[in-house]
Amino acid sequence: MSPDEPFDDGVAARAVIAADGTLTEWSEGARALLGHTAPEVVGRPAAELLADGADAPPVPLNSRWSGTLALRHRDGHTVPVWVLAHRRPPDGPETTDWLAVSPPRAPDGELPEDPLVRAALTQSPCATMIFDDRLRLRGVNDAMADLVGLPADRLLGLRPTDIGSRPQNAELEEYLRRVLSTGRRQEMQTYMKASGESRGAHAWLARLAPLTDGTGQVRGVCVTAHDFTDQYRSRERLQLVNEASVRIGTTLDVTRTAQELADVCVPALADFVSVDLLDPREHGGESAGPPAPPVSLRRAAHQSVNQGSPEAVAKPGQVDVYPETSPQAASLVAGHTVVASGSSAELERWLAWDPVRFRRVQEYGVHSTMSVPLQARGTTLGVAVFTRFRRPEPFTDDDVLLAEEVTARAAVCIDNARRYSRERETTLTLQRSLLPRVLPRTAAVEAASRYLPATRSGVGGDWFDVIPLSGMRVAMVVGDVVGHGIQASATMGRLRTAVRTLADIDLAPDELLTHLDDLVVRLSQESGGDAGTGEVGATCLYAVYDPVSRRCTLARAGHPPPLLVPPGGPARQLDLPSGPPLGVGGLPFESAEVELREGSVLSFHTDGLLAHHERDGEAGHRMLREALSAPADSLDETCDRVLHALLPPGGSADDVALLLARTRGLPSSQVATWDIPADPALVAPIRKQVVDQLERWGLLEATFTAELVVSELVTNAIRYGAPPIRLRLIHDASTLICEVSDTNHTAPHLRRAKTWDEGGRGLLLVAQLTQRWGSRHTAEGKTIWAELALLDEV
Repeated sequence: MSPDEPFDDGVAARAVIAADGTLTEWSEGARALLGHTAPEVVGRPAAELLADGADAPPVPLNSRWSGTLALRHRDGHTVPVWVLAHRRPPDGPETTDWLAVSPPRAPDGELPEDPLVRAALTQSPCATMIFDDRLRLRGVNDAMADLVGLPADRLLGLRPTDIGSRPQNAELEEYLRRVLSTGRRQEMQTYMKASGESRGAHAWLARLAPLTDGTGQVRGVCVTAHDFTDQYRSRERLQLVNEASVRIGTTLDVTRTAQELADVCVPALADFVSVDLLDPREHGGESAGPPAPPVSLRRAAHQSVNQGSPEAVAKPGQVDVYPETSPQAASLVAGHTVVASGSSAELERWLAWDPVRFRRVQEYGVHSTMSVPLQARGTTLGVAVFTRFRRPEPFTDDDVLLAEEVTARAAVCIDNARRYSRERETTLTLQRSLLPRVLPRTAAVEAASRYLPATRSGVGGDWFDVIPLSGMRVAMVVGDVVGHGIQASATMGRLRTAVRTLADIDLAPDELLTHLDDLVVRLSQESGGDAGTGEVGATCLYAVYDPVSRRCTLARAGHPPPLLVPPGGPARQLDLPSGPPLGVGGLPFESAEVELREGSVLSFHTDGLLAHHERDGEAGHRMLREALSAPADSLDETCDRVLHALLPPGGSADDVALLLARTRGLPSSQVATWDIPADPALVAPIRKQVVDQLERWGLLEATFTAELVVSELVTNAIRYGAPPIRLRLIHDASTLICEVSDTNHTAPHLRRAKTWDEGGRGLLLVAQLTQRWGSRHTAEGKTIWAELALLDEV
């Protein structure tokens, strides 16, 4: 017989009884005890072994039973046998059986005294037991017998798996074999409630030492058990604190952080944990001092040892009002942890305010709760409630300290997440207020746009704009400020305002970027950085489209070039000179001019659209061209398709701005041009020609105002300008534009004429009669223009 054969060692009597009461196994020790061989009894009811008239053993109330039975020997006489029976772990569904064991008997009624055992038991200061090289228990002291819960003399000759069917018994046998085979000491740690203990589970350290004879051969193993619950719990608390520092606060999301707190503490500290938070004040201020009851709390997260958290009364996101008698409000008002156990009436008093919660407590057997306020930086954020119903131990003072330390870490993370969320919302509000809410409707282009903030790094400085210009032209701009947060958004707002101001004076794209570059350099100097290092940096693309000539002039400052989708053709990237980013200073910008067919689509974007860590830049450009080239019913549909194709499901790591513009052409029939000699006498015939042209256009309602404006602008050009002089009328469904050009570069200025001045009232009259007016410089001179609103006339 070897130690690896657990059932039949020929000494202890062992039998296995199935759930239906039949014998399934019969050891050689059982044959020696009762005389029956295995073929004679296996498969037959175990009750047949009872002596005539003997009482059957009672039904076990738990997984172990011991007692003396009167059994029938094969030759017919009765044998009193002390039997230890315990339920073995099932091998599969409905395979639970019982192992019945009886220790071996010595010929004279007891085993002979063993000097090895006597020395080991005498020298051992704690619960001790001695096993021989066949894993049989040869000696046990009273301390160990008390832990096992059985008389010491009834244990001798049994193996660990005979004494009990817990996993720890099989594990102990494995450690015993290891000591016997290696001759080295071993240590086994476990957390369990000993069979003979009336208190709860404890942490045990079993030290196994080899026992050798005079020749050094291992003859047995000495096992001593030590209660190291305090050290075990201290280590568990330290491990939970370390785990909390790693797992709590992985994101800047309030709900996720609250859920991480609940996940960390279940089941390590409690069987159910709920986290309820106070709603932030409406205007973002911090609450001063503890809240006054009743307290409104929003369920942020909960976790349970049971799947689906059936104990929870409130759902995540639900707001409940807690009276002063509730554990949540009690701890918030007190400002410290409050513990209640089921052994006192305090828990029932707390839950009397909510019958639903009280029924749930009774249903699951909740016996102990601990309410810990979440406080950080002098602010009360909410409360975490820890509940026990599966673990029998109530919360201790050490549990309170542990819960307070973990929740303190979580509270700081929740406060950080709230501050981040508040700052992000502020930045988003600022960003939205600085971006155009609605793109203007123009005769030159049909436009659509999208802006998406970054999912992790926060709002950035991406922007776009569509700016109506004189002469039915339109400017389109897209830019990207370096950095994220409120500073980037504020800088973006300043640059967008500057672009609109520079566009209003009709600067060419390259000249506009030059002025914008100077502004960024000054902003960098104001921020404390060197002008050349670009402390404040940005990229920009600016384009001007003229629907009359159907030509587009573009310039860029370190920005990705736009894409052009001609009618019916695939998308392609426009080849533009690459200027330096804004803020470098001292370097020139170049413009490029392209002719666009009516219906062409221009695509402007920031670099966040193509930035993706799982693909290279060329793949991103290819996907963008494919998304733009696919047919769509509207530009909005194309925008959505582009974002869906290029951005990951969780959002982009950088903010994204996308602007699409479909060009329109103005027919030549809506444009009229006259070359005017520098003769004041010809002003009247010119007015007559303008009236005739408006009549042909069907705009007779605008003739009076247009005649006055043309007369004033042409007269000023003849008197103060330089030939050649040209008059141009342009109209669409809503606007009539009058333009007078000459080769003099001096622009007129509006001034208020004094009472006796003979001149100076012409431009004031133009300003009063028109929707807007202005001047723009050209390579040949200047153009004075005025716009009349036709819809108001109609």
